[in-house]
Amino acid sequence: MMQIKARLAVCEDYEPMWKPILSAPSGRDLELAVFDEDGEHALVFACVKDLKGWRNAVTGARVDISPTHWRDWSRASIQANERKTS
Repeated sequence: MMQIKARLAVCEDYEPMWKPILSAPSGRDLELAVFDEDGEHALVFACVKDLKGWRNAVTGARVDISPTHWRDWSRASIQANERKTS
């Protein structure tokens, strides 16, 4: 199983922008939120939904996750959030 690196920022900071995972489109680079023992976190890499599940948008590797929310992947907004939490 692939280990997932999640940012420390909690997704609630951007709640108005997040959409329910059931509405996630296929074939687009998406930023995903996952829930773990520390709460909700956004993944640090883009994912794409296909018929078999989720994969890393860059490498194409399957990602074994159960995301809760999604939004369009935007590297600029992710970098801004990383600066804010550093």
